[in-house]
Amino acid sequence: MSALPGAHAASATATVENQTKPTRCAEEDNVSLLLRGSVKRFVVEALQPAYIERIAQDITAPDFSGCNFDGSDHPTDPKHRFEPRTVTLHEDAEWRIVGMTLPVFWRPQQVPVEVDGHRDRGFHMIQIFRRIDGQMKEALVMYPADGYWRIKPLPLARFGDGVYGSSMLLGPVRHDGRPVVDIRDIRIRTQPDIRFDLRFDGGGAARIRLAEVSRERTTLDVRFSNPVRGLRPFSVLRSMYVAADNADMSEVRWHTVGDAPESHAKPLPDFQRASGVSDIRFGRSEPSRHNTSAPDIRYSAFER
Repeated sequence: MSALPGAHAASATATVENQTKPTRCAEEDNVSLLLRGSVKRFVVEALQPAYIERIAQDITAPDFSGCNFDGSDHPTDPKHRFEPRTVTLHEDAEWRIVGMTLPVFWRPQQVPVEVDGHRDRGFHMIQIFRRIDGQMKEALVMYPADGYWRIKPLPLARFGDGVYGSSMLLGPVRHDGRPVVDIRDIRIRTQPDIRFDLRFDGGGAARIRLAEVSRERTTLDVRFSNPVRGLRPFSVLRSMYVAADNADMSEVRWHTVGDAPESHAKPLPDFQRASGVSDIRFGRSEPSRHNTSAPDIRYSAFER
């Protein structure tokens, strides 16, 4: 990773395009928001929704009422079978890292994973937990075989746990039935802080550092060895939207260079494209009746 940007990187902006498709299924990722640009570094945060203090009951149960599947594998997905296993890859007083292989996954890739020098492979999920109030709470899960990431803040004390909402792809995104990032291998280091060093198929690398995990936010600092070239997105936000009150994100708020913060805002169905973006937040201002505490996702601090 010696080619990562140094301390004198210049500010950059992104172009964001909405490729959302309508759905009646609250468990289907029909939202795709593509981020493109000559970007080598950015920050992604999962933030508590603006209405978090107004939530009397956190609705976290899945809702398959409008779906053509019931919680098992999606009917259109390929089915590759594996020997299921769960391995604790690291644990100390503050953190736990777990690797999980599922019995069925939609892609056959088995990505090599190394944690503090210990090598393994074939995990479909890498989970990171942080201890709070004497309990380990999950704050991040990433999927090596297709390149998806999900992050959430630690839950408020009055909740048993929070829920994930939107997911992200970080790296050179391509389409393979759905957006994916092809990862060649992963090295995870736990000191001085937790970071993922990724190498991508076709070249290029990224260092993704877990910069903060708190009740307010979970933050990733993402640094590429080189910008993603051509028209390929460097990130895609995937989410669910059925209606304004049934969505993991329903609004887009952004500003461009020279604008006041949050000077632009649109409901998701009205948002098409924005260029020159320096800060963008995908979230909700009114409670959803599904995944109520799911976090907003904010991209900022673009550099080239």
